[in-house]
Amino acid sequence: MAAVCRDLATAPVSEPERALLRYVEKLTLAPATCCQADVDGLKAHGWDDEAVFDAVTVTALFSFFNRWIDGNGVADTPPGFYAERLKAMGDFKYA
Repeated sequence: MAAVCRDLATAPVSEPERALLRYVEKLTLAPATCCQADVDGLKAHGWDDEAVFDAVTVTALFSFFNRWIDGNGVADTPPGFYAERLKAMGDFKYA
């Protein structure tokens, strides 16, 4: 994950994953520029309609919730909160 955030071009991910991540980046930063050619490019990398739908949905939900949180002034989670919660409550079998 850290490598993807540092530099997607050199991150150790497959070309299909890189294409999908580039698409969701474009969808996040310049949504009005997304077009059928972008989806066709994903399909050329092996992604199907359901995968594209899921990627768009997750991207849209993150955008919505981040704007909702920022717009309503919800405070950031304090540093160490999740580590302490994990220690106290376990991972609920998610890890």
